[in-house]
Amino acid sequence: MIYLTLFWTFFKIGAFTFGGGYAMLPLIEEEVMNHGWMSMEELVNFIAVSESTPGPFAVNISTYVGTETAGPFGALCASLGVVLPSFIIIMIVAKCFLAFKNNKIVQYGLSGLRPAVVGLIAAAVISVGKTAFFPDGYTIAVISTLRFVLGVVLFGFMLFATYKKCNPISIIVISAVIGIGAGYLGFLN
Repeated sequence: MIYLTLFWTFFKIGAFTFGGGYAMLPLIEEEVMNHGWMSMEELVNFIAVSESTPGPFAVNISTYVGTETAGPFGALCASLGVVLPSFIIIMIVAKCFLAFKNNKIVQYGLSGLRPAVVGLIAAAVISVGKTAFFPDGYTIAVISTLRFVLGVVLFGFMLFATYKKCNPISIIVISAVIGIGAGYLGFLN
Protein backbone atom coordinates (compact mmCIF):
# COMPACT_ATOMS: atom_id res chain seq x y z
CA MET A 1 0.00 0.00 0.00
CA ILE A 2 2.89 2.39 0.75
CA TYR A 3 4.12 1.91 -2.83
CA LEU A 4 0.81 3.01 -4.29
CA THR A 5 0.69 5.95 -1.86
CA LEU A 6 4.19 7.05 -2.89
CA PHE A 7 3.36 6.71 -6.58
CA TRP A 8 0.06 8.58 -6.29
CA THR A 9 1.50 11.33 -4.07
CA PHE A 10 4.37 12.07 -6.43
CA PHE A 11 2.14 11.65 -9.47
CA LYS A 12 -0.07 14.46 -8.11
CA ILE A 13 3.01 16.59 -7.39
CA GLY A 14 4.32 16.00 -10.90
CA ALA A 15 0.94 16.66 -12.50
CA PHE A 16 0.07 19.89 -10.70
CA THR A 17 3.40 21.66 -10.55
CA PHE A 18 4.55 23.95 -13.32
CA GLY A 19 7.98 25.53 -13.31
CA GLY A 20 10.28 22.66 -12.41
CA GLY A 21 11.61 21.13 -9.24
CA TYR A 22 11.77 24.27 -7.10
CA ALA A 23 8.13 25.03 -7.76
CA MET A 24 7.39 21.52 -6.45
CA LEU A 25 8.99 22.18 -3.07
CA PRO A 26 5.88 23.53 -1.30
CA LEU A 27 3.84 20.53 -2.47
CA ILE A 28 6.59 18.06 -1.61
CA GLU A 29 6.95 19.61 1.83
CA GLU A 30 3.22 19.50 2.48
CA GLU A 31 2.80 15.91 1.31
CA VAL A 32 5.89 14.56 3.11
CA MET A 33 4.88 16.29 6.36
CA ASN A 34 1.22 15.22 6.09
CA HIS A 35 2.21 11.59 5.57
CA GLY A 36 4.80 11.77 8.36
CA TRP A 37 7.48 10.29 6.12
CA MET A 38 10.26 12.44 7.59
CA SER A 39 10.90 15.53 9.68
CA MET A 40 11.35 18.99 8.19
CA GLU A 41 15.06 18.91 9.03
CA GLU A 42 15.46 15.57 7.24
CA LEU A 43 13.58 16.95 4.24
CA VAL A 44 15.81 20.03 4.10
CA ASN A 45 18.86 17.74 4.19
CA PHE A 46 17.38 15.70 1.33
CA ILE A 47 16.73 18.91 -0.59
CA ALA A 48 20.40 19.89 -0.17
CA VAL A 49 21.57 16.47 -1.34
CA SER A 50 19.08 16.44 -4.24
CA GLU A 51 20.28 19.84 -5.38
CA SER A 52 23.94 18.90 -5.26
CA THR A 53 23.66 15.54 -7.06
CA PRO A 54 23.47 15.17 -10.84
CA GLY A 55 20.08 14.86 -12.48
CA PRO A 56 16.74 16.63 -12.31
CA PHE A 57 15.88 17.93 -8.86
CA ALA A 58 12.34 16.49 -8.86
CA VAL A 59 13.57 13.00 -9.68
CA ASN A 60 16.34 13.19 -7.09
CA ILE A 61 14.07 14.34 -4.25
CA SER A 62 11.34 11.82 -5.09
CA THR A 63 13.93 9.04 -5.24
CA TYR A 64 15.34 10.03 -1.85
CA VAL A 65 11.92 10.29 -0.21
CA GLY A 66 10.86 6.97 -1.74
CA THR A 67 14.05 5.24 -0.58
CA GLU A 68 13.77 6.65 2.93
CA THR A 69 10.12 5.68 3.16
CA ALA A 70 9.98 2.27 1.49
CA GLY A 71 13.39 1.24 0.19
CA PRO A 72 14.44 0.74 -3.44
CA PHE A 73 10.96 -0.18 -4.72
CA GLY A 74 9.57 2.89 -2.95
CA ALA A 75 12.20 4.97 -4.78
CA LEU A 76 11.09 3.49 -8.09
CA CYS A 77 7.40 4.18 -7.36
CA ALA A 78 8.01 7.78 -6.25
CA SER A 79 10.34 8.52 -9.16
CA LEU A 80 7.98 7.01 -11.71
CA GLY A 81 5.11 8.95 -10.15
CA VAL A 82 6.84 12.32 -10.44
CA VAL A 83 8.08 11.73 -14.01
CA LEU A 84 5.02 10.14 -15.60
CA PRO A 85 2.77 13.26 -15.67
CA SER A 86 5.47 15.32 -17.39
CA PHE A 87 6.07 12.56 -19.89
CA ILE A 88 2.36 12.35 -20.71
CA ILE A 89 1.97 16.12 -20.93
CA ILE A 90 5.05 16.54 -23.13
CA MET A 91 3.79 13.84 -25.49
CA ILE A 92 0.42 15.60 -25.78
CA VAL A 93 2.01 19.05 -26.18
CA ALA A 94 4.41 17.77 -28.82
CA LYS A 95 1.48 16.29 -30.74
CA CYS A 96 -0.62 19.48 -30.54
CA PHE A 97 2.01 22.23 -30.40
CA LEU A 98 1.77 23.49 -33.95
CA ALA A 99 -2.01 23.74 -33.78
CA PHE A 100 -1.98 25.83 -30.58
CA LYS A 101 1.33 27.69 -30.94
CA ASN A 102 -0.27 31.02 -31.80
CA ASN A 103 -3.50 30.57 -29.82
CA LYS A 104 -4.08 33.66 -27.63
CA ILE A 105 -5.82 31.68 -24.87
CA VAL A 106 -2.81 29.37 -24.54
CA GLN A 107 -0.44 32.35 -24.51
CA TYR A 108 -2.53 34.12 -21.85
CA GLY A 109 -2.69 30.94 -19.75
CA LEU A 110 1.09 30.60 -19.82
CA SER A 111 1.44 34.29 -18.91
CA GLY A 112 -0.75 33.66 -15.88
CA LEU A 113 1.31 30.66 -14.80
CA ARG A 114 4.64 32.52 -14.69
CA PRO A 115 3.87 34.65 -11.58
CA ALA A 116 2.40 31.61 -9.83
CA VAL A 117 5.61 29.67 -10.42
CA VAL A 118 7.69 32.54 -9.01
CA GLY A 119 5.41 32.59 -5.95
CA LEU A 120 5.80 28.85 -5.41
CA ILE A 121 9.58 29.13 -5.64
CA ALA A 122 9.54 32.06 -3.17
CA ALA A 123 7.41 30.01 -0.75
CA ALA A 124 9.94 27.18 -0.98
CA VAL A 125 12.83 29.56 -0.29
CA ILE A 126 11.08 30.90 2.82
CA SER A 127 10.18 27.43 4.09
CA VAL A 128 13.63 25.94 3.56
CA GLY A 129 15.29 29.12 4.85
CA LYS A 130 13.25 28.94 8.06
CA THR A 131 14.46 25.41 8.70
CA ALA A 132 18.06 26.17 7.70
CA PHE A 133 18.44 29.42 9.65
CA PHE A 134 15.94 28.95 12.48
CA PRO A 135 15.83 25.20 13.25
CA ASP A 136 14.77 25.83 16.84
CA GLY A 137 12.23 28.55 16.07
CA TYR A 138 12.48 32.32 15.97
CA THR A 139 14.38 33.32 19.09
CA ILE A 140 17.19 35.75 19.88
CA ALA A 141 19.26 32.81 21.15
CA VAL A 142 19.28 31.26 17.66
CA ILE A 143 20.84 34.38 16.15
CA SER A 144 23.84 34.15 18.48
CA THR A 145 24.65 30.52 17.64
CA LEU A 146 27.62 29.71 15.49
CA ARG A 147 25.34 27.55 13.32
CA PHE A 148 23.22 30.59 12.44
CA VAL A 149 26.24 32.82 11.84
CA LEU A 150 27.85 30.18 9.60
CA GLY A 151 24.56 29.83 7.69
CA VAL A 152 24.32 33.58 7.13
CA VAL A 153 27.98 33.76 6.04
CA LEU A 154 27.47 30.88 3.59
CA PHE A 155 24.27 32.50 2.31
CA GLY A 156 26.17 35.76 1.77
CA PHE A 157 28.92 33.84 0.03
CA MET A 158 26.32 32.22 -2.26
CA LEU A 159 24.85 35.60 -3.17
CA PHE A 160 28.30 37.02 -3.86
CA ALA A 161 29.40 33.97 -5.87
CA THR A 162 26.17 34.03 -7.86
CA TYR A 163 26.59 37.74 -8.55
CA LYS A 164 30.16 37.11 -9.72
CA LYS A 165 28.88 34.20 -11.86
CA CYS A 166 31.15 31.64 -10.21
CA ASN A 167 30.94 28.04 -11.30
CA PRO A 168 27.99 26.42 -9.43
CA ILE A 169 29.96 23.19 -8.91
CA SER A 170 32.73 25.05 -7.10
CA ILE A 171 30.13 26.86 -4.97
CA ILE A 172 28.57 23.53 -3.96
CA VAL A 173 31.96 21.94 -3.23
CA ILE A 174 33.19 24.91 -1.16
CA SER A 175 29.93 25.00 0.83
CA ALA A 176 30.07 21.26 1.47
CA VAL A 177 33.69 21.47 2.62
CA ILE A 178 32.88 24.36 4.98
CA GLY A 179 29.84 22.51 6.34
CA ILE A 180 31.77 19.26 6.85
CA GLY A 181 34.63 21.15 8.50
CA ALA A 182 32.29 23.08 10.80
CA GLY A 183 30.42 19.91 11.73
CA TYR A 184 33.61 17.95 12.29
CA LEU A 185 35.00 20.70 14.54
CA GLY A 186 31.75 20.69 16.53
CA PHE A 187 30.51 24.12 15.48
CA LEU A 188 27.14 22.81 14.25
CA ASN A 189 26.12 20.87 17.36
